[in-house]
Amino acid sequence: MRILLLVHGFNSLSQRLFVELQADGHAVSVEFDINDDMLTEAVALFEPDVVLAPFLKRAIPAQIWQNHLCLIVHPGIMGDRGPSALDWAILNGEREWGVTVLQAEAEMDAGPIWATAAFKMRPASKSSLYRTEVTDAALRAVRCALSHLKDPDYEPRQLNIADPNIRGQLRPAMMQRDRQVDWSADDTDTVLRKIRSADGVPGVRDEIAGETVFLHDVREAVGIAGVPGSFLAISGPAICRATRNGAVWIGHLRRAGGNVNFKLPATQVLAGQLPNVSDMPLDSVFGYREISYRETGLVGYLGFDFYNGAMSTQQCERLLAAYRMALTRPTKVLVLEGGRDFWSNGIHLNQIEASENAAEESWCNINAMDDLAEAIICTESHLTVAAMRGNSGAGGVFLARACDQVWLRQSVVLNPHYKDMGNLYGSEFWTYLLPRHAGAENARRITQQRLPMGTMEAVQLGLADACFGGSPKAFEDEVAGRALALANAEDLEDQLAQKRACRHSDEQRKPLSEYREEELAKMRRNFFGFDTSYHIARFNFVHKVCKSRTPVTLARHRDKSCQHALRKVS
Repeated sequence: MRILLLVHGFNSLSQRLFVELQADGHAVSVEFDINDDMLTEAVALFEPDVVLAPFLKRAIPAQIWQNHLCLIVHPGIMGDRGPSALDWAILNGEREWGVTVLQAEAEMDAGPIWATAAFKMRPASKSSLYRTEVTDAALRAVRCALSHLKDPDYEPRQLNIADPNIRGQLRPAMMQRDRQVDWSADDTDTVLRKIRSADGVPGVRDEIAGETVFLHDVREAVGIAGVPGSFLAISGPAICRATRNGAVWIGHLRRAGGNVNFKLPATQVLAGQLPNVSDMPLDSVFGYREISYRETGLVGYLGFDFYNGAMSTQQCERLLAAYRMALTRPTKVLVLEGGRDFWSNGIHLNQIEASENAAEESWCNINAMDDLAEAIICTESHLTVAAMRGNSGAGGVFLARACDQVWLRQSVVLNPHYKDMGNLYGSEFWTYLLPRHAGAENARRITQQRLPMGTMEAVQLGLADACFGGSPKAFEDEVAGRALALANAEDLEDQLAQKRACRHSDEQRKPLSEYREEELAKMRRNFFGFDTSYHIARFNFVHKVCKSRTPVTLARHRDKSCQHALRKVS
């Protein structure tokens, strides 16, 4: 089947559908919603069997839906209508929600229903639910809808809002007043739901120290309380503010105006504006925790849950210190868990953009990433495992490949390339790691194709070693079993000896220092050279500048070299 994805941006849901539907054997192409004329042209070029809209911010033009079957992926239960479906579900404390695939018609979200899929709500941010539960349910619903297309007798269900069995209703776009925090009256649960309903977009507007900011990245501050609305402590990037019956940590803020109107650590945005608050140790039991460590038998688990997967210079340095500490423990296997939503997305572009000298900070950040990757590669005392529960991109993918084993949750999507960031060359020893694990040809394919990758393809190419466990819980349980089996294997010492021998042999052929020097020489040109492509791409990414065209790597209907192959898929 020929499927054209119409999207506002190539977000996590769009990427997952792109990867999975291609794996199902469909011909899939993507068109960004630039304007009506370009959308109409894309449909004419691709001649799709179905137009699928998983992420649009406006209605599909009438000239398209009147002449082609257009299916909308709506993150709401049957009958739910409006642009803030998930926002309202979180704010209202819904315990179960769903995704509906419906046909585009004149009235928004009111067309015939082709499929639905339900999921249990989790106390988490909107972006976290969207990347996991919503995306999983959307894939199930889309597959169900596509199966109905093969049945000539199938009739989609007409929406009957008078049906008492339909819980969904038309809701307006959620406004700031709907989730405004009343610090003097709201309890902790209410504050969490309000801010989570707006995270990551648009955040909750608030006033702090006379400055208008938007609140992001909230979590409960366990065991802390004070006068409602007062600021009680800071911990690393986060500020602690009291609610009516407790307190919350707010990890990130976005200024309402000015040149730096993107998310940054809260303490960085409010530097010097919150005097007389206590400084609570980062990653402590009561502080804001980004890095954690635990043990089960001979297995150590090192977690690093950095907001949106970005790793600043300081975060890399702290993680390296935690990694070295973990190696001193009497364990034999060390599992690097990353975070639930992201394993790692590489260097911290927001922090770099906000720095006084972006080129210098980029250089410091990539060197800190390399220090961490080198420490993992050179580990001789333990078998190391990257257990990737969440998505990963750019340098984060190659940091994972520095481990002896890379295990992926089946729903994960990887973006193992740098080139879309202004032809950035990349480091993290990928020129050593990829040929070693994937072979030269696969290494070229992985780094050049500029496309998201599913788990099966990653395993087939040697970028990962195994994929399993559809849900986060199933994945974590199997990781625990596999890691324990590794640690208790009778030939463990032989495996470690072989690992040391291979590393020694590789070092004799070409030292790691040479790989690093060669990669960083290219990166130095990216950061400090005459070609400013990286700096422009970073600015556009951080400031969310809309693209003026769809990249031809995605808009395959615009790539003449792909058109013949696409026509073969019916």
